[in-house]
Amino acid sequence: MTPIIIIGTGLAGYTVAREFRKLDKIHPLLIITADDGGFYSKPMLSNAFAQNKQAAQLVTQSVEKMAEQTGATILTKTTVNTIDTAAKTVSTSAGNFSYEKLVIATGAKPIRLNLEGDAAGKVLSVNDIADYAVFREQIAMLPHPARVTILGAGLIGCEFADDLAGAGHEVSLVDPNPMPLAALAPAALSLGLHTALTERNIKLKLGTTAASVDANGAGLTVTLANGDSFATDVVLSAVGLRPDLRVAQAAQLVTDRGILIDTTGKTSAADVYALGDCAQYTFAEDGSSRILPYIAPLMSAARAIAKTLNGQPTEIDLKPSPVIVKTPSYPLALVSPAPHHAPAGRWEVEQRGASTIARFYTAEDVISGFAVAPQDAGLRQSLLAELAEKG
Repeated sequence: MTPIIIIGTGLAGYTVAREFRKLDKIHPLLIITADDGGFYSKPMLSNAFAQNKQAAQLVTQSVEKMAEQTGATILTKTTVNTIDTAAKTVSTSAGNFSYEKLVIATGAKPIRLNLEGDAAGKVLSVNDIADYAVFREQIAMLPHPARVTILGAGLIGCEFADDLAGAGHEVSLVDPNPMPLAALAPAALSLGLHTALTERNIKLKLGTTAASVDANGAGLTVTLANGDSFATDVVLSAVGLRPDLRVAQAAQLVTDRGILIDTTGKTSAADVYALGDCAQYTFAEDGSSRILPYIAPLMSAARAIAKTLNGQPTEIDLKPSPVIVKTPSYPLALVSPAPHHAPAGRWEVEQRGASTIARFYTAEDVISGFAVAPQDAGLRQSLLAELAEKG
């Protein structure tokens, strides 16, 4: 039998393989990855310093275990060069392979800032376990506490800042917005996070951006767009990710911000599917599409695509699911409103005990999102119930 090929061994690729194996024990699976194929939880990368976790400790399953678990042949350290969707072949650094069906789970790549300065090339990013190992090694070589500057106060930047501060390091957080997490959270919760991070002794340098990074003896100097400058030991860029579209675009698949997929995960090419951070999901109710770089839609997509691969066409269930922001000093959960609701909608804030709850209402007074902090499972479930009932 011609195999089903999966490109990528992140959570998306491996979850499709696991879900498919529950349905079909014998059809051959071939998984191709550019890394070593070990399984780890990517969200753990931004809260592992306070737990003093080495990179190797975050890998929960070796590639051998994953091959056994999925019944797949896994090609590691293998680069995909081209996909011929007409001939249904994948050309790689390890040779050419035919596929019956193909799943693309190539993830996303860090956005690179255009920084000036003779040390701009020393700016790090953490997007995978190898990046984390490099970052941790650099921190380990420095006197404790290390001075760490994080560029970007979005979800990942705030998580890293809180984690590194929890590990005793001196953290500066730089962002062009006036508040942390400004693109995701309502103002009341951004303010709460601002207060919590400040109480952690994190230096918030907001309303500006980094302009240059220069060598300064054994350390670095960061100069901001507002003219301020300060010394640091390490600079970590956390300004966001961009879907990795290189393979998809070379195969002439239709892409926008991500690989465009229909409600079942199928791309513009027959028998080719995509999911995870590289995909742009389509919503059945209105035909809109957007990138959803979160765990819940990835898991739903993996289950649906596995069924479709097994001959049972299944739509991806994109029901609302909270994004958990792993900032222990101010733990948040939020469900963002749909982008087309945001311009005419409004946030309404309620204080319930120690928790701040914000609900987003559309112009028609229908709840379509929420945010809560400090959050817990009970609050999340009650707010999700409100969404299900009134949304």
